[in-house]
Amino acid sequence: QVQLVESGGGLVQPGGSLRLSCTASGVMFSTYRMSWFRQAPRKERELVAGISSTGASINYADSVKGRFTISRDNAKNTVYLQMNSLKPEDTAVYYCNAARGTFGSWGQGTQVTVSS
Repeated sequence: QVQLVESGGGLVQPGGSLRLSCTASGVMFSTYRMSWFRQAPRKERELVAGISSTGASINYADSVKGRFTISRDNAKNTVYLQMNSLKPEDTAVYYCNAARGTFGSWGQGTQVTVSS
């Protein structure tokens, strides 16, 4: 059974930084593409960033390019999202996703609130 546990969310002022972590268990982590999604109130869940199983391929939503960095440590079964220059519009619940072929699994989410 796949388990994804996110951490690192919280309240931060505009312009601040946070680092999210997602640790996986029950899977061969190094064979999964990992992604971060977010969902703001009354909005659909959207892709923030994704990283291939080896880390060789990375993509970002236009809204976070240059501010967010996704990375992974396959030895620790963990994917990270470094978020800098945070804006109020980044406020959302952030979810980790593991995908391989047609299989996908979600974490429980971690709240990020950007407010002064």
